[in-house]
Amino acid sequence: MSLSKNKIKYLRSLELKKNRKEEKVFLAEGPKLIEELQENFHCLFLAATKEWLHSHAIQADEIVEVTQEELTKASLLKTPQQVLAVFKQPEYTIDKESIRNSLSLVLDDIQDPGNLGTIIRLADWFGIEHIFCSLNTTDVYNPKSIQATMGGIARVKMHYLPLKEFIQSLGDIPVYGTFLNGKNMYTESLSNNGLIIMGNEGNGISKDLEEIVTNKLYIPNYPPEKPSTESLNVATATAIVCAEFRRREY
Repeated sequence: MSLSKNKIKYLRSLELKKNRKEEKVFLAEGPKLIEELQENFHCLFLAATKEWLHSHAIQADEIVEVTQEELTKASLLKTPQQVLAVFKQPEYTIDKESIRNSLSLVLDDIQDPGNLGTIIRLADWFGIEHIFCSLNTTDVYNPKSIQATMGGIARVKMHYLPLKEFIQSLGDIPVYGTFLNGKNMYTESLSNNGLIIMGNEGNGISKDLEEIVTNKLYIPNYPPEKPSTESLNVATATAIVCAEFRRREY
């Protein structure tokens, strides 16, 4: 069986959020990513080269052997990587008691799919299991985000919801945020639980959420008196902050 024109059209249509949302699915590409995702998500469709299929065992509702040429027509990547698959979007529930006693990330209107994917990858590395996103944060199931997670999406649960109301519903929980007028992160006390808010690439944390931040942090440049770039990339800043929180636990 080969890929039909309609199937190719369908796969390429998943680049658009409205189609992913309507179908409640997402597209992923590449051997390593597919292998990680298939252990955690329901695979609806998989297309792969003969060589890949013969060396991998995978469960999917539909499996199609394709040529490299067919894969290229269906792929959203500049360089297709042997296999692509369509997975069902997961649905997660929120255990507020568990959230209160763990460390989670909060993303306030992150717009770049690559940044979002990288942050998910970082959360996976640092053992952060939940990320709460504003309703205006870019779609996690954007193919660029999925690719950038490098499989981290398999272990990090993503939630989109009105952030201020949700944070307030958690009660007395530490809420951290990064600000240029915050206190030096390396000299402040950091807890093992709480929420870390990371702001929009251009505007930082919104005024609405700033009102409920209990601990304003600043990542100091070095040396402090030396002129430097105005700010850090949000994914880079997330890596620095998460690393410092986890370091304090040792």
